[in-house]
Amino acid sequence: MTPNQAPRLNALQALIFSSRWLQLPLYLGLIVAQGVYVVLFIKELIHLVHGATSLSEQDIMLLVLGLIDVVMISNLLVMVIVGGYETFVSRLNLQGHPDQPEWLSHVNASVLKVKLAMAIIGISSIHLLKTFIAIGNLGGPGSTYTEAGVMWQTIIHVIFILSAIGIAYTDKLMGATATKKH
Repeated sequence: MTPNQAPRLNALQALIFSSRWLQLPLYLGLIVAQGVYVVLFIKELIHLVHGATSLSEQDIMLLVLGLIDVVMISNLLVMVIVGGYETFVSRLNLQGHPDQPEWLSHVNASVLKVKLAMAIIGISSIHLLKTFIAIGNLGGPGSTYTEAGVMWQTIIHVIFILSAIGIAYTDKLMGATATKKH
């Protein structure tokens, strides 16, 4: 067998290896979801522009944070779509392409987990900031926020942070163990 020739797989091995292509519809569905986020972004941007002279500073800030939130979720989708496809389905062969994301050249399942955890923390941070800005009338009539709700949102955010630290630390330990074996 030459170095460029792929090894022959028996029928079971070929079936198992080919099953990774079942993920393709999932990634295509995420691309559709990203399109929905583009529509949401445009809708919110139009709302912001139309209300620029009539909205309060707090309302404008909340709308802008909403736009940032949509962008961060879209970035998360790109990481999952591109990184997941490249890691679990098939190579994209983007080496040397001027638009290749920098992080994609060294992506693997561990790197992808840490990047996703960090993106989730960023999204959670935006949601928490929106909550802190909007709780001016906490407990008042028409308020959608309660003290318990704000507390739980903060606790969940801290758990996201601790989870990301745990994932990164575990990844570091696994990397150090792999380095010692070689």
